[in-house]
Amino acid sequence: MLNFSFKNPTNLVFGKNTISSIGNYVKEYNLKKVLLLYGKGSIFNNGVYDDVTSSLKKNHIEFVELSGVKPNPLLSKVKEGINLVKEHSLDAIIAVGGGSVIDSGKAISAGSCYDGDVWDLFENNIKLTSALPLFTVLTLSATGSEMNCGGVITNEKENKKWSFGSPLLYPKVSILDPTIQSSLPVNQTINGAIDTITHVFEAYFGGTKNTDMSDELSEGIIRTVIHHSKILLQNPTNYESRCELAFAATLALNGLNGLGRKGDWASHNIEHSLSVLNDVSHGTGLAIIMPAWMKYVYKEDIDKFAKMGRNIFSITEGSTEEIALKSIDALKNYYSELGAPTTLKAINVSHKDLDFIADNASMLAPLGTFKKLYREDIYNILEIAFE
Repeated sequence: MLNFSFKNPTNLVFGKNTISSIGNYVKEYNLKKVLLLYGKGSIFNNGVYDDVTSSLKKNHIEFVELSGVKPNPLLSKVKEGINLVKEHSLDAIIAVGGGSVIDSGKAISAGSCYDGDVWDLFENNIKLTSALPLFTVLTLSATGSEMNCGGVITNEKENKKWSFGSPLLYPKVSILDPTIQSSLPVNQTINGAIDTITHVFEAYFGGTKNTDMSDELSEGIIRTVIHHSKILLQNPTNYESRCELAFAATLALNGLNGLGRKGDWASHNIEHSLSVLNDVSHGTGLAIIMPAWMKYVYKEDIDKFAKMGRNIFSITEGSTEEIALKSIDALKNYYSELGAPTTLKAINVSHKDLDFIADNASMLAPLGTFKKLYREDIYNILEIAFE
C-alpha cells in the first residue's frame, strides 16, 4: 500500500426531497448571482428545474441560465459559460444534471478565474490558483463528478477529449435525490452502472500490491452495482436500489476507493478517443473497451484477475489462469445481460477506424500503470474489442 493523504471537502446531501434546499446552501456562502447550468431540458420534465429555481428565488439569489450541455461535453459550451460569467459578473456555478454538466461546471469555474485560454489547464498542466464556487444537483449517477475535483471535456476543434482537475474544483455542496432518477431511460441507468464499475476497476487494477482494504471496498461496490442494476432493469422505481446504485457511483470516484494505490485509467483514455470518433456514450464505450483491455493485460497479474473472479463473480473452479479468464468473460456477460453492446462492430465502428482511435489515444501515451501501453498496444486492444 502507498502513502496517502485524504481530504474530500464536498458536502454530500443525499435523499428524498433534498433538491429544494439548494438555495439555502448557496445563501450560506453569501453568493448573490449564479450561473445555472444544465443539459437539454429533462430537468423540466422531472420537476428539478422548478425545485431549483424556486429555491434560488426564495433565497433572493439571481441566476443566469445556460442550457445545452451535451453528454460528451464540449469546450465551446465551456467557453460560452465563461463568457456569461464575466459578462454578468456571476459569483458561482450551479450545475444541474449528470457528470457532463458537472464537468462543464468545473471547467467554467476554473476558466472564469484564469486569464488565458481555459484549454491551457488541460494541455499545459497549469496549476489553478482560484476558482468560482461550484454547487451541483445530480440527476444521473455515473461519473462520481459530484464529489471529486476532476472532469473531462472534448476540444472538438482538435479532436481531444482530455481530463483536468484541481483541489479547488471540489463542489461545495452536491445534492443527490435518488427519486428523480427513477424516470431515467433504461440505457442511462445501464451506462451509469458500467461507468461506476469501470471507475472501481481502474483503481483495483492499478498495479499496486498489498491493498486488501481498498480491494474489499472495490469488490463490495461492484457486487452492489451488479445486484441493484439488475433489480432496476425490472423495477426502475425501486427507491432502495436507486439509493444503492447512486451511493455506489459516488463512492467509486470520490477518492476513497483509490486510497493507497495508483489508478490505471488506460481504458478511460482509449474510450475517450473512441467517443471523439463515434460520440458514443461513455458507459457504452467502457463496456466495450475495458473487457478487451483485461484480455490484453491479464497476464501481468493473473492472481489479481482470479481474485476478481472469486470475490465478485463467485468463480472457484479451475486453475488460477482459468478463473482469471472466466472472470473477464463474466464481466462481459453481465454487460450483455444489461443490454449493453460489447464490441466496436456493434456500435458501427469500422475496422479502418481503429487507426484513428489508436493514433488519438496515443497522443497521451504511455497509458496505464498496470501495463504501460503504447500505440501498438492500444491498437491490439481495439482489435480484441472489435468483434
